[in-house]
Amino acid sequence: MMQGDYALDKCPVRQVMQGIFGKWSTLLLLALGERPYRFGELRRLVPDISQRMLTQTLHDLERDGHVYRKVHATKPPSVEYGLTSLGVSMLVPLTELVVWSGDNFSAVDAARQRFDGDNP
Repeated sequence: MMQGDYALDKCPVRQVMQGIFGKWSTLLLLALGERPYRFGELRRLVPDISQRMLTQTLHDLERDGHVYRKVHATKPPSVEYGLTSLGVSMLVPLTELVVWSGDNFSAVDAARQRFDGDNP
């Protein structure tokens, strides 16, 4: 199936959005929008994320160019993560969507409850 000039599985919008809207990605991007954090700080900031998932999510965000990783030559080495210019450029629209989500959660929740009540 084609949409415009792209097959849906290769759609650039879908591919970019997939990286931004993972379960933990948005939360980490917003946190890193405040300032760079060391890995351990991010782990404490998001206590319900596993170390493996934090590592994977940061890796994916780095791969997509949103996050940089800087290793400091300390003993033991410390690793800092921050937003690249691409990541910073996404903060305004991402923050607007997060605010919209908060503002409209009640309406979405009510719609889900109505739907679930009609479709047991």
